[in-house]
Parts: sequence; structure tokens; C-alpha cells
Amino acid sequence: MSLFIRLTKTLAAGVALSALFSASAFAQRTDLNGTFTNMSLTGLTRPEGVEPLVVDAALAQEIANGTSIAGLPAGALDEGEEGTDDGAPAAGSIDFGLRGYNSFWTDPGSQLANVMGEFRTSYVIDPPNGQIPRLEEPLFDLNRKNFGYRYLTGIGDNSGPEALPLAERCLIGFGNTAGPGMMGTLYNSTYQFIQTPDHVAIIVEMAHDARIIPTFGSAEEARANRRPAVLEQWFGDSVGWYEGSTLVVETANINPLQMEQSSVPVSPTGTITERFTRYSDTEIVYQFIVDDSNLYSQPWTAELSFHETDGQMYEYACHEGNYAMPGILAGARRAEMEGAE
Repeated sequence: MSLFIRLTKTLAAGVALSALFSASAFAQRTDLNGTFTNMSLTGLTRPEGVEPLVVDAALAQEIANGTSIAGLPAGALDEGEEGTDDGAPAAGSIDFGLRGYNSFWTDPGSQLANVMGEFRTSYVIDPPNGQIPRLEEPLFDLNRKNFGYRYLTGIGDNSGPEALPLAERCLIGFGNTAGPGMMGTLYNSTYQFIQTPDHVAIIVEMAHDARIIPTFGSAEEARANRRPAVLEQWFGDSVGWYEGSTLVVETANINPLQMEQSSVPVSPTGTITERFTRYSDTEIVYQFIVDDSNLYSQPWTAELSFHETDGQMYEYACHEGNYAMPGILAGARRAEMEGAE
């Protein structure tokens, strides 16, 4: 039995156990249980030339139709491929790396994010301009790594497995899908929320990530029960509490390797605070607030929604199909051997 199936069964048992508790155990708590998706064509920041956060349906569709997917211009995924006489794309051509994601495999959604009935042009809602208020001269060096260039050039570090991105090593999903600061990406943007009296589990379809968040009676109690800082866990040390009907999750001490590649980075002293509120029977409004004076000129807030879906969760068999990484490393060793000869 796979780990995914065993984990799902274990958490499902937790849901059944929670049903044995009296209704008063969940008094004032929002009901988060269910399967949801956050897929959309909205990005974290507002596109150039777009000023309003909220647009009408017609303009929302116009923006969606012109949105780049996987770094390619709108519609380019469906166009014919470029190639050399032997069928291999030329290094540096539009097909060399970006078309590794063709239209069959991508499923990012077809419209902008819909939050409480509004079409949104960015996840960032504060600052009002929809941009991340980065410091021009950060007070902390995250040792940021940009792996995107190799998709276009074919030139990348192949000295060993640790030189490749975390997602390609099947350690965590790409695109910040599991957060903190959970956002949809090219595909597998489905989540299962499982809520018990003292925990909330979020199973992320992308790359089989799982967040298991203990909940407490107050923010003070939650912060007093943090795990040892030396652990430096993937997705950080998350603790939760309820403020009325809203689940609040505060995360600190996120693994530095994750922060090197995250689209929502914080330094070791920064925090990300997430808020989950059940807006309707089919929608959870989700906010995350990033607070880190080492990297940003002010705290900033992003907002999107999880919409309930009838679609099933799929097991993301990453290592089982990860032929690229051993192929890259084996090819590099072969080239080194031939060069030495």
C-alpha cells in the first residue's frame, strides 16, 4: 500500500473520530473539511499595465486569454514545435525546455481567480498596487537560486543530485503549492482539508506534500508549543488557533533550502500568517500575510480562494517516473569520461 493511500486512510480515520466529539467542540470554528482547488490564471503580482485589483467578467476573460502559461506566450502551447533535422529542438529555441509542458499536461484553469464573486488580477491585495514591496537592499542574504535559465539554454549545474531544484528531486512540489502561501500551478492544484478538534491536515496533490498543523486555544498557547528551531522543516513550523470562525496559522523557521527557491521567501526571523475562512458552502477564502523587515519594506497580504470540487485527488508518483534526473546525471558523467579520454 502506498504512503499516499496509508496517509489518506489515517487522516480519514481522524475525520471519523472527530465526528464522535460533541458539536460544542467545534463551536465558533469554521468547517474546512472537503476537497478543493485553487487553480486560476491569476499570478501573485499584478500584470504590467493592469491597475485595478477587481475587474468585470469581460475584462477578466480578456486578461485570461492573454496570460502566459509555463513562460510561453498565450496560445503558444498549442502551436507546432520547432526542431532540427534529427527531431531534437535546437538549444535556446522556444521548444528546447519550455515545451516540456505541452498543452495536454497543463491544467492551470481557464479564468482569473474568483474571490467572493470578484475576478482578481493579482493575489497581492496589499500594497494596493498589487506588487511585492521588496527592499532594494535586503538585510539578509537568502542565497536565492534561479533555475529557470537552464530550460532555455540547456546549461545547468549537473555536478550531482543536490545541484538540481527541490521539485526535480521530488522533495517538495514546485510553485509554492504547499506554501506557506499556497498557490495553484500548472497542474495538480487540488487539496484535501481534514479537520479534527486539535489538528488540521492539508493534503496537497502536487508532489504528495502534506501539512499537519496542530491547533490550540489561543495564539499565545500556539506559539508556546513551537517545535525546536533546529528541525528546519519543509513548510516550516506551523501552529494554529481560531479567531471566531477563522482558522489562523502562523509559520516560522522554514527550511532555508525551500526559501532559496520559494516565491514567498522569508528570512529566519520572518513569519507567514495564513487565515482560512469558510465564505460559503463551496468556497474557503484564504489570506496569507508575509512579515519580514529583513526582506520587505512592509508586511504584505495576498488573498485567493479554494473552491470545492467533485474531482478526485490523484497520487503524484514523482520518483517513480523521475527519469530526467538520473538521465541528466548519467549523461554528465559520460561526457566527463569522454572528455578525460
